[in-house]
Amino acid sequence: MQQNAAERSRRAHGLDKTIPSGQQAGLSWRPPRLAAPRRWLRRSLLLLGPLIVAIIGGYFYVTGGRYVSTENAYVKADKVMIAAEVSGLIAEVSVRENQRVAMGDVLFHIDDRPYHIALAEAEARLAGLRDEIESLKGSYRQKQEELALARTNLAFAETEFERQSKLVVSAVVSRSKHDAARHDFDVAGSRIRVTEQEMAQIRAQLAGDPDIPAERHPRFLAAKAAVDRAALDLKRTIVRAPFAGIASNTPQVGQQVIGNGPMSSPVMSLVADTGLWIEANFKETDLAHVRPGQPVTIHVDTYPDHEWHGTVASLSQATGAEFSVIPPQNATGNWVKVVQRIPVRIAVETNGRDPRLRSGMSTTVEIDTGHRRPLPGYVRTALSWFGVSRNVAAQAEPSR
Repeated sequence: MQQNAAERSRRAHGLDKTIPSGQQAGLSWRPPRLAAPRRWLRRSLLLLGPLIVAIIGGYFYVTGGRYVSTENAYVKADKVMIAAEVSGLIAEVSVRENQRVAMGDVLFHIDDRPYHIALAEAEARLAGLRDEIESLKGSYRQKQEELALARTNLAFAETEFERQSKLVVSAVVSRSKHDAARHDFDVAGSRIRVTEQEMAQIRAQLAGDPDIPAERHPRFLAAKAAVDRAALDLKRTIVRAPFAGIASNTPQVGQQVIGNGPMSSPVMSLVADTGLWIEANFKETDLAHVRPGQPVTIHVDTYPDHEWHGTVASLSQATGAEFSVIPPQNATGNWVKVVQRIPVRIAVETNGRDPRLRSGMSTTVEIDTGHRRPLPGYVRTALSWFGVSRNVAAQAEPSR
C-alpha cells in the first residue's frame, strides 16, 4: 500500500520516468537541473534588458523635441462682405444660398432706372456745355471785329475833332459843331474800353485761351467727369463676385441697399473654396525650432480617417493678444504669467480626391521640425568606448 501511494505521488509530479530504480528503492533524490537554453535566455534578459530600455529611452530623448502639435488650429479662407456701391432697391438676385459662383458672376441687380436718367442728364449737360464754349469763342471773334471798328471810329473822330478845333478858332464853324466832334471823339474812346473789357470777360470764360478746344476746357472736363461718374454708377448696379467661392446670406428682391457712405452695410457674404490654409495657434514655447517650409501633418475633425499634408508658410510677427481690441496691460496691478500663442500659417496640399474643406473647421496639426536633442556628454563618452560616437553625434546634432 505504501509503495502504491509513493508511485502515485511520483506520477503526479512527473518523476516516475526520471528517477532511476536505485533511487526509487529509498536513495536520496534531487530535482533535475534546468536545460542550458533556459539559463542562457534568463542571463540574456538580465544583461540585455536594461540596455534595450536605455537605447529606447535614448531614442525618445533625442527625437522627443522633433515634433510639435496643437489642436488650436482652424481652416481659413478668403472671405468678404459684399456691399453695394450705389443705393437703391434690389431688382433681381442671381444666386441661391450656398451656391458656388465663379469670379465675375452676377450676384444681384439694383434697380438701374434712376441711374439711366442721371446718365442722360449728365450727357445732355455735356453737349450743352460744348455748344456754350463754341458760342463764347464766336462772341470773342465778334468782339475782336467790334474793337477794330471802334478803333477806326476813334481815329476818324480824333481827326474830325482836331479839324473842328482849328475851324472854331477862326470862327468858320459854330461852337456846337466843335462840341459835337468832341463828343464823338470821347464816345469812340469809351467804346474801345468797353469792348476790351467784354473781350477780357469772354477770354476768362474760355480759360484765358480764345482758341482752346472744347474738349480741353475745364468746365467741359468737369462735365465729362460727371458723365463718367454717372456711367460708373449705372455699371455698379450690377454686383459681381470678386473671386470664386460660395455665396452666403443672399439678399431678397425688393430689399433696400445703401451705397458707400456712413450708413452703408453689407448685403451678402462670399467665402472662397480654393486657396484655403490652416491657422494654427502654437504656444510660444513650442516654436523654438519651427521654420517656414517644414512639413506638417494635418487631421480634420470632420474627416477623422483622412490625412492631409502641408508646409509651414509663415509665422506671425505678433502674438494673438497683440491683435485684440484691448491689448493686455501688464504694467499695473497683479500680474500672472500666461503662455502666449503665436499664429502659424500652414499651406495645405490638396488634390481632387480629398474631401472638401470649409472655413472654420477644427483641425489637429503636427510639425516635423527635424530637431534632435544633443546627447549628454557622459553618454557620448560611454558610446565612444564602442567606437560609435561619430555616428551618434551626427544623428543627434540639433537642427539649425
